[in-house]
Amino acid sequence: MEEHITVGRAAELTGVTVRTLHHYDRIGLVQPSARTAAGYRAYSAADVERLREVLAYRRLGFGLREIAALVDDPATDAVAHLRRLRGLTLEQRDRDDAMARAIDSELRARAMGIRTTPEEQLKVFGAQLYDTIGAAYPATRSTDPRIAARIWDALGDARTVLNVGAGTGSYEPPDREVTAVEPSAVMRAQRPAGAAPCVAASAENLPFADQSFDVAMAVSTVHHWRDPAAGLREMRRVARRVVVFTYDAGAPGWLERFWLTRDYLPEFADLLVGWPSLADLTGTIGGRAEPVLVPWDCADGFFEAYWRRPQAYLEEPVRRAVSVWTRVGPEAEQRAVRMLRDDLASGRWAERNRDLVALDAAELGLRLLVA
Repeated sequence: MEEHITVGRAAELTGVTVRTLHHYDRIGLVQPSARTAAGYRAYSAADVERLREVLAYRRLGFGLREIAALVDDPATDAVAHLRRLRGLTLEQRDRDDAMARAIDSELRARAMGIRTTPEEQLKVFGAQLYDTIGAAYPATRSTDPRIAARIWDALGDARTVLNVGAGTGSYEPPDREVTAVEPSAVMRAQRPAGAAPCVAASAENLPFADQSFDVAMAVSTVHHWRDPAAGLREMRRVARRVVVFTYDAGAPGWLERFWLTRDYLPEFADLLVGWPSLADLTGTIGGRAEPVLVPWDCADGFFEAYWRRPQAYLEEPVRRAVSVWTRVGPEAEQRAVRMLRDDLASGRWAERNRDLVALDAAELGLRLLVA
């Protein structure tokens, strides 16, 4: 084995330009630490290993800032990086295969003169839902301090935290060492400067060794996972403690709890067909479920947040930042908004929901699972 590799040789082997390697050198990402017999700078064996990791993460779509945080992590050795990279590469392969199959399907349909609808086109191409709605998040979605207090209290004395389905970083505790996991590039791009390093991966295939973290948390994301049970098992595998903020759709009369689903959007029930029961979710992690009330002035604009501020649901930016509206489709959304607008104007909504005015917080099925 060669003791060192010149920059030019590294460029030939990797297919990247010498200019790119020089840029990595200037920003301190990968700096050649060896010298050839002629005095030229070269990569040592350790430098090559780091370069390999940097290029692999880069080809998976990570930004240079994210990569620097990953490769500089003292708790992750070369073997852990290889395992993580393998998992991410397999996931990327699966997405590419699904995309190829969707393109083939679209080509067959067009050959027969069939034009799919815009919604079908997005669905069959496997677009991540958060890639569709993620751009609207900053306008209405943020950390509500009262809900955050419940979540952070459940973290206990944990120092290292894995945030699964982290989105833009809401509810990440500022006083702990956080690593984020988020599959959507749109959401990752909106994470603020100074946010925790974020890995592009799915909950069902977390690229971390067993018991890597004190606690794994997931906030308002489990309902988007392809296999919730698998994701929860992965969280249990990589952490000693699990905290999940989610929704209970199994209690009797659950659809009647919230006036919006009861009176205007019954299609919400269809979205949760096949959804695991609360007992199944808690059983998967071996934990317990605690109710979380929604304050009337909740700062985080999730679906139930405006239960005492119905006019908010008439606003397009509010709806665009909530996945429910995208998932029920435009016809159901437009009908619900039209009916709500009419009922607000006529006073029917106020009459039907007059008891809500006296409440400071409402029980709408939100639950905190702790194990």
